[in-house]
Amino acid sequence: MGELTPKQIVEELDKYIIGQHNAKKAVAISIRNRFRRNKLPDEIREEVKPKNILMVGPTGVGKTEIARRVAKLTDMPFVKVEATKFTEVGYVGRDVDSMVRDLVEESIRMVKEKKITEVYEKSMVLADERIIDILLPLPSKRKSNNPLEMLFGSYKEEESQDEESKSEILEKRKKLLEKLKKGELDDKIIEIEVEDTHNSTIGLYSGIGMEELNINIGDIFGDMLPKKKKKKKVTIKEARKILSNQEAEKLIDMDEVIELGIKRAEENGMIFVDEIDKIAGKNYGGGPDVSREGVQRDILPIIEGTTVITKYGPVKTDHILFIAAGAFHVSKVEDLIPEIQGRFPVRVELESLTEENFREILTKPKNALITQYQHLLRTEGIELKFTKEAIDLIAKAAFLINEQSENIGARRLNTVLEKLLEDVSFEAPDIDNKEFIVDEDYVNKKLMLYVKEKDITKYIL
Repeated sequence: MGELTPKQIVEELDKYIIGQHNAKKAVAISIRNRFRRNKLPDEIREEVKPKNILMVGPTGVGKTEIARRVAKLTDMPFVKVEATKFTEVGYVGRDVDSMVRDLVEESIRMVKEKKITEVYEKSMVLADERIIDILLPLPSKRKSNNPLEMLFGSYKEEESQDEESKSEILEKRKKLLEKLKKGELDDKIIEIEVEDTHNSTIGLYSGIGMEELNINIGDIFGDMLPKKKKKKKVTIKEARKILSNQEAEKLIDMDEVIELGIKRAEENGMIFVDEIDKIAGKNYGGGPDVSREGVQRDILPIIEGTTVITKYGPVKTDHILFIAAGAFHVSKVEDLIPEIQGRFPVRVELESLTEENFREILTKPKNALITQYQHLLRTEGIELKFTKEAIDLIAKAAFLINEQSENIGARRLNTVLEKLLEDVSFEAPDIDNKEFIVDEDYVNKKLMLYVKEKDITKYIL
């Protein structure tokens, strides 16, 4: 996180998201402030709270993508929640703590993954040893309890014979290990023991709030309950992965992982609350919207800073960064309760996408849609090419359809390209001509009629 300046964060986001400079800038500053806060003395650090961000803009303009990309870029624990989930009948705000529990789970998963990569090489060595033990086990020494045998040396003779056979087996094991490392045994089938996770969760007490805490019986009793194991036949290639993961689990200290995970969630966690505009406004009574303001009041303490009880222990939310987003078509930001508004001091407006933006989205980002389709069809041996005029026309078609019907932002390009390349994708395995050029005529033939049809329907009674 400290390696990137706000300018560099914006530059990295520009590789994936077109436009929305103000939103990128606000997020970059918030991320940099976290790095600055970590360098402060303890007594001041505790007082510096994150500046939560409220993004206002129509759907499909990049609100979620900005938050998700920033989290990935800075390796921060990140979860996305829909505010509307908490207004459903039966929830009435009681489940809002789940967003923090999800964040802790994600944070612990990230720390665990990092720790496993640190011990990966060691775990692979141990996994190889276990596979060799299955393929060619060492002869166990015969232990005699008869004192006469021990006195008259018959046991010693047998032991010396065992030593000879053991040295032969060790030599064979050595050769086997070389073959294993070279991948010569990858396709051979062996039987290994794996943990039976299918029945590990017992839903005996579900309904008394245990599912809210994400707790199962195994977590409560820990190692007191024996872990159920089952035998499984797999290829040696797959067995190496399974066994190396098992060995890595044994090598890492889970207590340390949980401690670090909780700390990372508390200090660097990010929660993205989408569709916050759907819980704005007063209660209207009846239907699924019974608790809009109630949900706002339930979410408020989490954003303000409280302690949430999780199965790993208490987690403080004081320094978690919250980014809320909403289109605010029907309701306004002012319809949120004042306390919630006050908790989102940074407010950024995201612009609707223009025809020029659509053109850039098709070609500029690293994960550009046109590039994705070219890679997909290349697997069938087809080289897909687009002329500049065709790209202009696709952007125009997407923009027009958004204007004519519901504006769904950049997501409209997915719809348009799927329609445009429907026949090519369907016939791809049977096409002999391995170069397919999408030009202006092809786009006109496939798309513009569809756009005009949409336009005419407005005038039909």
